[in-house]
This record gives sequence, C-alpha cells and structure tokens, in this order.
Amino acid sequence: MSVRQESQNGGLSTDLAYQSIRAQILSGELEAGAWLRESELATQLGVSRTPVREALGRLVADGLAKHEPNRGVRVEEWTPRDLDEIYDLRLLLESHGAAMAALNPSTDVAMLGRLASEMSSITEQRHPDFGRLTELNNNFHSGLLEYSGSERLVTVVASIVQVPLVRQTFARYTQAELRRSMDHHHEIVSAVEAGDAQWAEAVMRAHLRAGWSAMHRHLVASRAK
Repeated sequence: MSVRQESQNGGLSTDLAYQSIRAQILSGELEAGAWLRESELATQLGVSRTPVREALGRLVADGLAKHEPNRGVRVEEWTPRDLDEIYDLRLLLESHGAAMAALNPSTDVAMLGRLASEMSSITEQRHPDFGRLTELNNNFHSGLLEYSGSERLVTVVASIVQVPLVRQTFARYTQAELRRSMDHHHEIVSAVEAGDAQWAEAVMRAHLRAGWSAMHRHLVASRAK
C-alpha cells in the first residue's frame, strides 16, 4: 500500500512513512531485531528514500529502533528484564487510571462494555481477527485512561506502552489466556459500573500481570531456539 501524499509544494510526507513503519513495528509485523532497509521500505511504501530516512530517525528517537554505525537501523530488541520494568510501570499507572475512571461519573460504561463484548466475540470465532482484537484492546485501555480525567496520565502511559506492544499479539496467547483476558475486560467494566475504584484497580493489575506472563513465556521460548 502506498503512503504517497503530495503536499502543496509536491513533497512527500515523512509523517505517513513514519506512521506506517511504526504501525508495522507495534503490530509485530516488523519483529524485534529486524533490519529497516531504506530502499526496501521506500519501495514498499511507494515513496523516495528521503522520507523513509527521516521516519527512521524519528523511530530511533522514540526508542522503537536502534541505529548501528556502518550497519543501519533495526527494530529495537528488549530483554525480559526491560519488559518486566515496563510492565511494572503499566501496573502502577494503568491500575490507577482504572480506579480513577471508576470514580468518574462521566465514564462511558456502555462503550467499554461494547468493546469488551466485541473482543469476546472475536475470540470465539474459528479464525479470530487478531489485528482487530488488538485494535479494540488498545481502544479499551486508552478509553479507560481518558476517563481517568488525567491528561498527564494519558501522556505518560502512551510514552511507555508502545514498547511492550511490539511483543503483545493475541495470536501468541493460549486459548485459556485469551479467555482470561476477555473475562478481565468484562470484570473491569463491572467494577467501573459499580463505581468501585479498588475493584477496578485490582482487576486491572491482574489483567496486566497475566498479559506479561504470557509475553514472558513467549520471549523466553523464542530466545531458547
């Protein structure tokens, strides 16, 4: 798919090249350690190498890619210890956000419930659309944070959550892990609807810890190969 976008002066958009490559990294399509070749990406995206080069520089600054002198740019790799630290931060921040959302009378519980139900429906299909499931999951978590009422919390979580998302793909979950994750979503909705901050916080902590457990298992297995 081409991301060619003509501006008023006929230039190509670095922003769209950046967004496209970033999405491939976060979805896992471009795996950790993969080389990001300017020429290959330019051909794939239908742009010249200049916007790709600039996009890669932004990805390096974001911490999603790493520049290796005389070799090029590759998708950043994270150790279990790195991801453990990041998930610990998510546990603190997102569980607090869930508690705040539970206390917010303006929280759209119906919307959160619809997201939880659609996610459950996808996992029950014979061939689940994991891309759609990940999108809905991101919407669920970001929605909760927005209803926390804290813009600073939203910004801080967004700055750290992109790293674990590189490895978070529901396709790697076992059926039991998928069911547990979906059940957590519904229980979080129930806690928010009840206005019970402690309940919402506790379930979010369990939800994130269970997700990290699944990713840690996959990471350890992949490194053992």
